[in-house]
Amino acid sequence: MRGNKLKNIFLTNKRGFSLIEMMVVVVILGLIVLGLVTFFTGGAKSWVAGQSQLTAQRNARQAVDRMVREIREGENVKTDSDDDTIVVSIPALGSELAYDVTYSLSDTTIKRGTTPLIDNVMISGEDIFEYYDSSGIKYDSPDSTTLPTISKIHINLKVDVDDDGNPDITLNTDVNLRNFGLPE
Repeated sequence: MRGNKLKNIFLTNKRGFSLIEMMVVVVILGLIVLGLVTFFTGGAKSWVAGQSQLTAQRNARQAVDRMVREIREGENVKTDSDDDTIVVSIPALGSELAYDVTYSLSDTTIKRGTTPLIDNVMISGEDIFEYYDSSGIKYDSPDSTTLPTISKIHINLKVDVDDDGNPDITLNTDVNLRNFGLPE
């Protein structure tokens, strides 16, 4: 008997959902979907930004490592008056000929000769290259008399990956000149 009563209730209640009920459900589902899309879009943007910063950091580190290797092997260091250019004389090794390597700051790019190495370098009032003698005395503007006494070069780079005016990557390293004090 009870089964027939339930069957009658289901058969007599055929009116369905009203338009207002459907609109409420659509609005609620729309808000849920909008929240999910915003969440996933933010996550994707963060991932892309992190990947570009990671790539820039890796490239900057490789460029600085190359600079350190060549500066360390140099037998002579020259600079210009604005301290943003350094010329390193690499001695002849085996069958290789001696050559000069120039690192310079051009606008916001560190270049090796004419080849760009690091982009978006920030100039924040600090010198990119700082020069020290064997006793740790810093030369603000090395000249022809002080250059032969330089035994260490400090490289200080700040890189702004996202162009927001704040450095995203800071690289500092000291290079002890391996061939310091060798006769020319």
